[in-house]
Amino acid sequence: MSVHWLAVEAGGGRYLFPLTQAGEIFPWTLVQPAPYTKPWFLGVANLRGGLCGVVDLAHFLALDGLGVRTESNLAESNLLTFNSALELNCALLVDHLVGLRGSDAFGSSAPALPDAPPYFGRVYTDPAGLKWQELNLQFLSQSSSFLSISA
Repeated sequence: MSVHWLAVEAGGGRYLFPLTQAGEIFPWTLVQPAPYTKPWFLGVANLRGGLCGVVDLAHFLALDGLGVRTESNLAESNLLTFNSALELNCALLVDHLVGLRGSDAFGSSAPALPDAPPYFGRVYTDPAGLKWQELNLQFLSQSSSFLSISA
């Protein structure tokens, strides 16, 4: 099996992050809020001695399944950093790490919808019929909507 993605869940959505674009995984940690930023930008966290911006992925994507963030459900969440080659000190808050996936874990795939953001890749369907959206972290890291955190 050739592994291509890290599979995660956020706000009820299922996502595949290319392994070559993903960085380290951290447990939830204290995030210092930043004033005058968009609601999806949670603030900054000290991850392994470096400051990293933290984005609530589900909130950024405006997912319907996003519930109220509480300390107990945040404690079960993880922070996933971008690969250092992307030169962005940022971590994405995800609800659950599902594991590593290869293309053999999916029965079919289809292109992203025509109106999807440029950082959405193909949509994969697993044997249980669940849809998994590939999220290109390199394109996300260059997206003006993602980089514009000021409110």
